[in-house]
Amino acid sequence: MPAQRGYRQGCGIARGLDIVGERWSLLVVRELLLGPKRFTDLQQALPSASPNALSDRLRELTGAGVIVRRALPMPAGVRVYELTTWGRELEPIVLALGTWALAAPATPEQRFVSADSAMLTIRTYARPAPGRPAATLRIELRDHGPAGTFGVRLTADGAEIIREPLDSPDVTVITTTDALLSAFGHGPAVPGSVTTGDPEAVRHLLAAVQIKPSEDDSAYDRSARDPH
Repeated sequence: MPAQRGYRQGCGIARGLDIVGERWSLLVVRELLLGPKRFTDLQQALPSASPNALSDRLRELTGAGVIVRRALPMPAGVRVYELTTWGRELEPIVLALGTWALAAPATPEQRFVSADSAMLTIRTYARPAPGRPAATLRIELRDHGPAGTFGVRLTADGAEIIREPLDSPDVTVITTTDALLSAFGHGPAVPGSVTTGDPEAVRHLLAAVQIKPSEDDSAYDRSARDPH
């Protein structure tokens, strides 16, 4: 956050907000948790952010040491933004914020969910289950185009998300973001999806990802299902 708009307080919370409290800053961090991205990738994931606002946040986060800009090796040769080691320490804070916000129902305009946000939901809420068979999945979120293709390794300990699709996965699921998020914790399959391969792998994934608010929260609405 620019110094002139800072909180001018010495406590750690205020100092942290001086760094990541500006609008879009924490969502930029969210979008980089699964790996580096180009400016155009970030624009696609944050469509309501103007190019100028996004550029400002990237410049400020870079200046603060939260992210760094670098060139990928050839043949890619493009410049990307990625979290520094210090910036990656924000991960539990960002994920905890998303979980905390489940107590508030989503408003009608809060419908867009980025592809990385959906995948972070899997990684965050895939519960350990001793004895659960390992499985590999290729998930294609068709509403996000090429940016919506991911690999998932499901194990007894949870789930790992891979930005690049896996070779020879047990199953490929082509669906939409809404359909996938709505299926977690419900039923053996993703409604309306195209599935090729082992349907048991899909069943195990959907059963593993359990997204729930605090039990005493009656205001929770299923439309707030994506915490990230």
